[in-house]
Amino acid sequence: MTGGAAVEDQGNRGNQAGRVGRADRAEQADRAEQADPAERASQAGLVSQAGLAGQAGQENRTDRAVTEEARPRRRRRGRRIVLAAVAVAVAGAAGAATLGFGGGGPAGGAAESALPPKTAGVTRQTLVDTQSADGVLGYGPATTATSRLSGTLTRLPGTGDRITRGRALYEVDDRPVALLYGSLPAYRALTQGVEGPDVKQLERNLKALGYRGFTVDEEYTYATAEAVMRWQEDRGLDETGTVELGRVVFAPHAVRVESLQAGKGDLTVPGGKVLSYTGTTRAVTVELDAADQRLAEKGAKVTVTLPDDTTVKGRVDEVTTVIDPGDGQGEDARTVVEVVVELPGKKAQKAVGAYALASVDVSFTAGTRRDVLTVPVAALLALQEGGFGVEVVKGATSAYVPVRTGLFSGGQVEISGDGIAEGTTVGMPK
Repeated sequence: MTGGAAVEDQGNRGNQAGRVGRADRAEQADRAEQADPAERASQAGLVSQAGLAGQAGQENRTDRAVTEEARPRRRRRGRRIVLAAVAVAVAGAAGAATLGFGGGGPAGGAAESALPPKTAGVTRQTLVDTQSADGVLGYGPATTATSRLSGTLTRLPGTGDRITRGRALYEVDDRPVALLYGSLPAYRALTQGVEGPDVKQLERNLKALGYRGFTVDEEYTYATAEAVMRWQEDRGLDETGTVELGRVVFAPHAVRVESLQAGKGDLTVPGGKVLSYTGTTRAVTVELDAADQRLAEKGAKVTVTLPDDTTVKGRVDEVTTVIDPGDGQGEDARTVVEVVVELPGKKAQKAVGAYALASVDVSFTAGTRRDVLTVPVAALLALQEGGFGVEVVKGATSAYVPVRTGLFSGGQVEISGDGIAEGTTVGMPK
């Protein structure tokens, strides 16, 4: 081949390569234009934060190729963020965990004609947020009875015995220490002339035991002393008309002996532990962290799940803040909230009767929102400018609408915002 022919042949091959290159770039641009907008958004969104710079560079090269062919650039559809259906309440605010890809559509901006793969309707309902805690089924917390007398323990009850009003809880030097009902512990001798709520508490018990001739009030009169002397005579005590400190033990109701801390024949002194007791009806004891004390309001209703998955209704009866000293091996002391849940009614008591002691689950109501607009949590979108939104679908078009979120519960979330009403259709992921 001559030199001139060789040059001409090289020129022809170069022109052909140029045409092929332009054709390839045009074909690539056509494919990019024809790609599903949702797929392009998904591919864009799945790029990790660390690769965003590389992604931007690739997009710039693709844009340049499209520009060379004088093709108009189309808007990319806002990228959906998929939210986990698990809401975490922190300091009274609910949040959702981001599982998928970042970015969101413009607030209130129109979406592309391609609609979301699924939809859901905005519904109006009541949301109840519950929180569960482990509990122990028994008879409630135990209280320790300490002696205020010196002497010898001559009689003690057995574990599990039930003691009612007026009966001896134990005996010191062959004389009874009686159980009476009341919330105020005995702290002084009661004699003629003293006044106070402890006097009224004593007089209520005397009346309940059948003694009369006095007025139930806060004054310890001679009439009260006479009733006390009749009571002392019936119990085999010296008829002094004075109730000495340590002769009676006040408890809110009948008691069940939980355990003994001393034995028959042991010497007892003021402050010495004798026994511990509980209530006589079945109850559940729950320990909550101090941060969860808001759950345990006295009188609040709860649901108790038994080991056989039977559920019974309960009610918060007592709430006490206690100090847990730890295990003594480097574990710090902590403040806990001890909650006693009563199980009222024969049905509940019968259901728990088969269990002497058992672990149960207690569900507390953490929050309730009545008659609110809700959507599935997965319908929420994270907007680029911050906050959450939903993709509102109307016919063949959709638009991103910012919303305010409220209570999260059971995979639903409370929302409100402009244009949000019952029956509104919102986009959902696959």
